[in-house]
Amino acid sequence: MKRMTITEKLAVNKYELDEGHPHIEVNHELCSRLCKTKACLYVCPAGVYSEQDGKIIADWAGCVECGTCKAACPEQALVWEYPRGGFGIVYRFG
Repeated sequence: MKRMTITEKLAVNKYELDEGHPHIEVNHELCSRLCKTKACLYVCPAGVYSEQDGKIIADWAGCVECGTCKAACPEQALVWEYPRGGFGIVYRFG
């Protein structure tokens, strides 16, 4: 049996989006002024974070709700909460 890659596993998940209520927000002032490592770009297993025009952007719709980004952010520039009840990721495979 072939082992699934992370990308393949993420693709089988279902996401119940809570439009208008992102559960991740980036404090751009703290992030751009204080953060030198931009750890969120490297630790997120779902690749939710990207850098655009010098700012960190969170595509919260693809979040797997592990909280790694919040733990790794040295400047506490991320406001991260679990999605409201009934929303967020629905794991379909292991």
